[in-house]
Amino acid sequence: MAAERRDQTATTGMSGTTGPTGTTGAERTSIGVGEAIRHRFPVLAHKAYLNACSQGALSDAVRQSYAVYLDGMDDEGSLWEYWVSRQEDVRQLLATLIGAPADACAITTSESAGISALASGLDFADGRDTIVTTELEFPTVGQIWHAQERRGARVVHLPTSSDLTLDLATVEAALDERTAILSVTEVCYRNGARVDVRPLIELAHARGILVHVDVYQSFGGMPFDLAQTPADIVTGGFLKYLLGSPGVAFLYANPETTGHIIPVQTGWMAARDIWSMDIHDYDPAKDARRFESGTPPVPSLFAAAAGLRLMSDIGLVETRDHVEVLLSRLRAGVEEMGGTVMTPEASHGPMLAVAVTDEHAAVEVLKSEDIVVSSRDSNVRIAPHCYNTEEDIDAFLAGLQRHRDLLRTPG
Repeated sequence: MAAERRDQTATTGMSGTTGPTGTTGAERTSIGVGEAIRHRFPVLAHKAYLNACSQGALSDAVRQSYAVYLDGMDDEGSLWEYWVSRQEDVRQLLATLIGAPADACAITTSESAGISALASGLDFADGRDTIVTTELEFPTVGQIWHAQERRGARVVHLPTSSDLTLDLATVEAALDERTAILSVTEVCYRNGARVDVRPLIELAHARGILVHVDVYQSFGGMPFDLAQTPADIVTGGFLKYLLGSPGVAFLYANPETTGHIIPVQTGWMAARDIWSMDIHDYDPAKDARRFESGTPPVPSLFAAAAGLRLMSDIGLVETRDHVEVLLSRLRAGVEEMGGTVMTPEASHGPMLAVAVTDEHAAVEVLKSEDIVVSSRDSNVRIAPHCYNTEEDIDAFLAGLQRHRDLLRTPG
């Protein structure tokens, strides 16, 4: 079909044999990841865009993917079989990037939808009625777990230490025979603090407790390797560091430890055979598709696939190393002017949070100078990505210097 031919051109012909930038690997190494890739992101031509923690910058690949979707509508109207195949493309691309079998990955409309489906399948009447989570979570996680209190669940929040880290002994003390699941974010959305989740997984698994890890604020800005971090459930989305757009997310479910979880929040795309159109039975898929629901977010699937391909070409390790250099420059610059970086230096994700006196005023005044950041919890969040350069960091630091009255200093 015409749409499929255009899609193949969009996804295989954009980078040719030289990768996503039109340069060879050696050339990309010599000029740096950011310089090599930034021409693919038009917003960078006129803004210092440092807001990947809210939304990744729009690439030419994602824009073209939407054109492919719309052209197909113009040419042929309804393309259901083709659209469903786009979901399978996203599933396979995600699986490759996270190191999982494709059938262990569900493609959902949001992280909230995935976690809600997971929660709906947990039985809190079997003696394990406790959900242990942390004070670092995104509202989605806390709100969904507390919603389960109506089904008999009990929710325990673990406090953080003064340096925003989790104390391992505190976690261990909270896990007992009543704990059904430990739910923890890898990187806190408010301040960029990173949790070392592997020892938490080991503690929980030793007690027969499931572990859910939220990687929305980390995966893409850094790798997440299931072989090294064997969580039972991993959730995230594509609009931030995976360079997609809103409307599509994912849930990984370890088939060896989560096969007993059958969601009651469901939809026709979660059926074992989606084309059976059976209205007289609930026959969920045996694999992770059972965590899906209704009609998929078709346009966003095109964008997600394009973003995943681009991030795969650029490389998650290369991105992490590049962003680490930028964050080191950022931290040094803020501290030099007397500011306070709230994000722990020894354990951070792909963002830093800088303490300010008025977070909304700081974001707005920087925005007026074409410097795009965001705020949470009385901090300004600066989240560079693969496409940023030292010049972007310097533009932010210069803007902060011009408005030093907004810095919240120690004491």
